[in-house]
Amino acid sequence: MDIKEIQNLIKFVAKSGASEVKLEMDDVKITIKTGSDAPETKIIQAAAPLAAAPQVVATQPVVAQPVAEAATPAAPAKSDDDSKYVTIKSPIIGTLYRKPSPDKPVFVEVGDEIKAGDTVCIIEAMKLFNEIESEISGKIVKVLVDDSTPVEFDQPLFLVDPS
Repeated sequence: MDIKEIQNLIKFVAKSGASEVKLEMDDVKITIKTGSDAPETKIIQAAAPLAAAPQVVATQPVVAQPVAEAATPAAPAKSDDDSKYVTIKSPIIGTLYRKPSPDKPVFVEVGDEIKAGDTVCIIEAMKLFNEIESEISGKIVKVLVDDSTPVEFDQPLFLVDPS
């Protein structure tokens, strides 16, 4: 099953209104769940039934077209409100963690005052944990990324009011 067939299947399931679809073939298992707050698609592909065979899991959001259209008009007004804030962006690709460890409190929360050089989060890339430090001083206005989520290069993470 190639990526084009998987994308067509995701589109079909999103349009059909089904809440969950499972498809198992020789070397591919696909589960598509929709209808929840965070719809997702999990694709598990195993090359051969070996004892220690690695599995590849890819997650791709499934968004129905009416939801995307409803969100589009609100986006310009939101960006006008955020124009006075400075954005802290991800310098690398990886998994963002807002806490130094699961039993510790988050580095920064909305309303916290930060200084240049303060650690705002950690991004794990290739099993290395990189502390992300603020380059500006100010007050955290908005946290744009949830804990333990993948982030892309240059993706906005935090909004800071520099005043």
